[in-house]
Amino acid sequence: MPNAPCTVRHACREDVGEILAMVRELADYEKELSSVEATEQKLLDTIAFASPSAPSTVTNPQTEPITPNRPARCLLLRTRSDDEQGQGQEVVVGMALYFYSYSTWRAMPGIYLEDLYVRPAHRGKGFGKRLLVELAREMVHMGGARLEWRVLDWNEPSIQFYKAIGAEPQNEWIGQRVDGEALTKLANMLD
Repeated sequence: MPNAPCTVRHACREDVGEILAMVRELADYEKELSSVEATEQKLLDTIAFASPSAPSTVTNPQTEPITPNRPARCLLLRTRSDDEQGQGQEVVVGMALYFYSYSTWRAMPGIYLEDLYVRPAHRGKGFGKRLLVELAREMVHMGGARLEWRVLDWNEPSIQFYKAIGAEPQNEWIGQRVDGEALTKLANMLD
């Protein structure tokens, strides 16, 4: 597990700035920063946040209700970071933003991991693995069928990390997407 002490909890509304910063950092890493349309307000409107006063664990998520307009949850990983005076303060170093999926063949729920991100200065310390372990715990607790995500085919460090934890590539499936103008056109095809 992580070689540095850390805590994992569901994000609260007060964390939205950190979430947006990490979304932008990840997009920059993936060479797609110009595609980010997320804002703090959009994230506030679409993530089911935990209350800072109510305990929310991975096996007992106590967040705002999941709804069609608020489908996602976000785990944040924090660790201590020493400042110049040697005073440790907790800083957010990673996130796992996810939503629920469903397997018709198994008739069971699942989790789709939209973004797993650990800030570069904190990689190689077990934090990404810790976030995946927490999601796996939620899956096992809820009797789920599978935890799944995508990785860019050029992201060799991540591919190797995922192989090391037992993930298997799903090469027989080809991702499909309809968005932007094509989505509007499809929605209006019967009109």
